[in-house]
Amino acid sequence: MALSSIFDVAGTALTAQSKRLNVVASNLANADSASTSADTAYHAKQVIFQTLNLGSSADKGVKVSAVVDDPSPMHTVYEPNHPLANAEGYVTYPNVNPVEEMVNMISASRSYQNEVDVMNTTKSLLQKTLTLGQ
Repeated sequence: MALSSIFDVAGTALTAQSKRLNVVASNLANADSASTSADTAYHAKQVIFQTLNLGSSADKGVKVSAVVDDPSPMHTVYEPNHPLANAEGYVTYPNVNPVEEMVNMISASRSYQNEVDVMNTTKSLLQKTLTLGQ
């Protein structure tokens, strides 16, 4: 792997983690939205990553291949006085687990920061290499 291709690999990771952070933000923003049924309720989203070939066979990156609905069940709460309660008095809430989403957010932001550090270190090494001949 060429030293300059590190920027391509890290760039793909930055893009993928940015999309992951956007999905987490969307999940957290909709965590408390109520609905009358599981069909109309917000479904938590999950990001699926995929390996990406860059140029040579040794250069690999990552991309978001899909954003899928989380298959876990919705939360139903008995609240007969709620305006969105169904005929039995239940309100449906999204299948978003705020604790899991916060862990996911921390993981994505740390991965993003690690890739920025990789790019900065590579840039610094390239700059030092250029000054060797002076």
